[in-house]
Amino acid sequence: MDYSDVSTIAAWVTEQGLKGVSEAELMTGFCAACRNAGLPLDRGLALMDTLHPVHEGRAFRWDSVEEIQTEFEYGSTSSGEAASNWQRSAFYYLWSKDEREIRRRLGFGDPIDFSLLDTIAEAGHTDFVAMMHRFSEAGTIGEMDCFFSHFATKHPEGFSDHDLAILRKLVPVLGLAIKCTALGRIARTIAEVYLGEDAARQVMEGKISRGKSERISAALWFSDLLNYTKISDSVPPEEIIPLLNDYSEAVITAIHASGGNVLKLIGDGVLAIFKGEVPAEACSAALRAEFLLREKLRTLNGERRAAGRAVTDVYIGLHIGDVFYGNIGSQDRLDFTVIGPAVNEVSRIASICRSVDLNVLMSSDFASAIPEEERATLACIGRYALRGVQRAQQLYTLESARLNG
Repeated sequence: MDYSDVSTIAAWVTEQGLKGVSEAELMTGFCAACRNAGLPLDRGLALMDTLHPVHEGRAFRWDSVEEIQTEFEYGSTSSGEAASNWQRSAFYYLWSKDEREIRRRLGFGDPIDFSLLDTIAEAGHTDFVAMMHRFSEAGTIGEMDCFFSHFATKHPEGFSDHDLAILRKLVPVLGLAIKCTALGRIARTIAEVYLGEDAARQVMEGKISRGKSERISAALWFSDLLNYTKISDSVPPEEIIPLLNDYSEAVITAIHASGGNVLKLIGDGVLAIFKGEVPAEACSAALRAEFLLREKLRTLNGERRAAGRAVTDVYIGLHIGDVFYGNIGSQDRLDFTVIGPAVNEVSRIASICRSVDLNVLMSSDFASAIPEEERATLACIGRYALRGVQRAQQLYTLESARLNG
């Protein structure tokens, strides 16, 4: 392999990075191109931490024999077996010593003193090199502060000095391309976590101008926890956040599983929308979410009671109507949400649940929009004046919709 191949491979990696191909494709293409040009690569792995509420980072492995690309996400390495494995790795050695490279000539008597080296040696690899390329403070996001990679060969003589010189020139280009793709993934993750999937998609498509909104018809969901203020005053402070997380998890997963989009978490309240080609589809989806939530709450409350922890219920208001969906706020602080009279009405409908001791109420517009066969399960509870709303509403509920808690 000569230095003209270095320019060709670097140009290919740069082009693919600009195109936004996946990290796994970048790693596979890089290793295959190096091998085809004469660099004796038989195994490669790249690893980088990320910014994600569940995963600590992502890794990408290539193997010349298996001819497969493997990518996987890993959780926290701060405790337990994961921490032990991490602290025995070559990557941890580089990170803790702030060194750029470490090599083990496995076929020539070097110690097998890092995790995975025994497996790599048993597979017939004769030489191993691990590298770390650290980012500056300006290039760091969360725990994503460096790019790790390792490479191994089965060549009888291991890596030559020339091979290592080429890797040292090319791996930073690979790291930059993978970081570029990872940053795009992080941006999408942050947008989805804090805005919701649909709003995040629209923001990532460029809809970030103040006042840019569209008029849509949607089924609206507003839910709250029963007696949250009373519970928060009576349980230890350290129990409040776990309680909110438990019940928010139940509500949000039920909404998402039914095709809805959560737009706001307002303390213990949740505002969500269900969009559909026709109103009946949107309303049916909201009712599926309500049914799924009740199943989740039965399980959750059983587990919390068994653990001697506080339990509660969720009450829900359902409505359908036209809303404006888009960016509202100042020039430098925007919120992607829904506004309109229908949003106020659904929150007022939800608030009536407590006074009538029912865990779900829906407007007459919502009741009229659902398919006729589902309408048979509804019961009218009468006409109610909604605070701040001019016209009184005929409200409906489901059978056996009593609040518990």
